[in-house]
Amino acid sequence: MYQRILVPVDGSATSGRALAEAIKFVQQHKARVEVVHVLEEIGYFDEENYLNYAELVDSLKRSGEKILADAQMKLKQAGVPVETKLLEANGERVAHVITAEAKNAQADLIIVGTHGRSGFSRMLLGSVAEGVVRTADIPILLIRGG
Repeated sequence: MYQRILVPVDGSATSGRALAEAIKFVQQHKARVEVVHVLEEIGYFDEENYLNYAELVDSLKRSGEKILADAQMKLKQAGVPVETKLLEANGERVAHVITAEAKNAQADLIIVGTHGRSGFSRMLLGSVAEGVVRTADIPILLIRGG
């Protein structure tokens, strides 16, 4: 039924649980997996709070590449075919970047971890998982964090 599954990861324990669930799911359904990590937009810093922007961006890219490499290793060890992709938000919401990649990759399913925030912290921080659910036109499997 599902041939191509997209799994967004951010290095958190919750995305790790989603990845573990994807491994179980794929082993039963013989699908391919694409794991993505989205680099979010970095806020502006004024001259008084000097920060080397290029170094920060490079550091975030290296971190994202490590997150993807770790996920790729776990999937390969489980015998699951995998592709990885580092995406940049470029001012867009992360959820929109994820759903656009799902469409571009012709994914049949998105497996995403959710932190299960509610109330004020959800309002303040937002929810990538909720945004994916609202904008995707394919099935979503939400994996709740522990």
